[in-house]
Amino acid sequence: MLDIKFVRENPDLVKENMKKKFQDHKLHLVDEVVEEDLALRTTQRQADELRNQRKTISKEIGKLMGQGKKEEANQTKEKVATIAKQLEELSKKEDELRQSVQEKMMQIPNMIDPSVPIGKDDSENVELERFGEAIIPDFDIPYHTEIMESFNGIDLDSARKVAGNGFYYLMGDIARLHSAILSYARDFMIDKGFTYVIPPYMIRSNVVTGVMSFAEMEGMMYKIEGEDLYLIGTSEHSMIGKFIDTILDEKDLPYTYTSYSPCFRKEKGAHGIEERGVYRIHQFEKQEMIVVCKPEDSMDWFKKMYMNTVEFFRSMDIPVRTLECCSGDLADLKCKSVDVEAWSPRQQKYFEVGSCSNLTDAQARRLKIRVKDEKGNKYFAHTLNNTCVAPPRMLIAFLENNLQADGSVNIPKVLQPYMGMKEKLVPVK
Repeated sequence: MLDIKFVRENPDLVKENMKKKFQDHKLHLVDEVVEEDLALRTTQRQADELRNQRKTISKEIGKLMGQGKKEEANQTKEKVATIAKQLEELSKKEDELRQSVQEKMMQIPNMIDPSVPIGKDDSENVELERFGEAIIPDFDIPYHTEIMESFNGIDLDSARKVAGNGFYYLMGDIARLHSAILSYARDFMIDKGFTYVIPPYMIRSNVVTGVMSFAEMEGMMYKIEGEDLYLIGTSEHSMIGKFIDTILDEKDLPYTYTSYSPCFRKEKGAHGIEERGVYRIHQFEKQEMIVVCKPEDSMDWFKKMYMNTVEFFRSMDIPVRTLECCSGDLADLKCKSVDVEAWSPRQQKYFEVGSCSNLTDAQARRLKIRVKDEKGNKYFAHTLNNTCVAPPRMLIAFLENNLQADGSVNIPKVLQPYMGMKEKLVPVK
């Protein structure tokens, strides 16, 4: 959420930012916010003036009563009653205007960084850099579920009976590989100096609206019926929520956390053929990283974070590339975002395995996460998040890039300690 003062003083800049995000349908919100904000401040001034009048008149009543002028005092009391009624009406108007301004402000997107490429959707994202050689083997690579099935490692049919589409059973060596990757990711991030956290897997609605836009919420979150609780779509939600309504000491910044959690997503909408199997699912696990820092440090942390993901994948010999998200592909709270994509030898293209975002102070304003410097001045923190790894989608890249012609799968050295020192997986059928 933007600073209301910034919107008030720079309405044209805010509108131009909306146009860059191809959200012309929201332009009217800026004028409405400016108009209602002015009305709100006018109402507040009127209320303050009436309170001052009431205070002055109340003193007069006391004097009149002290002088024995009861009749005059009672007449003056009628003025107080009239003022009280006017204040009640102004208070109601003030609440309505404040709520309306707040709702509209939460629909206005964050200001994008000047470096963000302008584009309408993800087809106009811009490749930044490639890491590792994208190899196409001289043998056919089966679909990822077929590879898993050769190890008796997945059962989608039973999962459909138990929970419906978008769920899975992982078994045997594939399940162990899944856990091994998460364990390695945990230790990898701890070695980078991040504090390991296991957060709550449910959050309240005020945290949900603090960390994401209404559109994201509708398309992602599962609500617990009858309770003010939602299942998290990513641990970033509860990790940033950890700081809700707090004043942080500047000398304690940055906070750098790496968190494990299951994630639950509705994944609304139609999906293509390459999103069968475990590519796009309702339940998965993830190792995340979040940073809460000073504004001047957030862009440095931004690059460090997505390069951690690049390094993690390269340590398992998986080729990746980084992709700058264009303006139209940025969610409303994001100022800048880079996706990390892994190479798929079967598809002969890259696909997303992680995303890093700098939200500047957008989440902090919604959640009231402030920082106090050594002089006692307060300002809003900057928040960032990034995926380290999210199996089982990551398993697709791992299996395809480590598959051998005989159907076996090589295990990189970094993973072997988590796999009982196995050097390869051998198919059972």
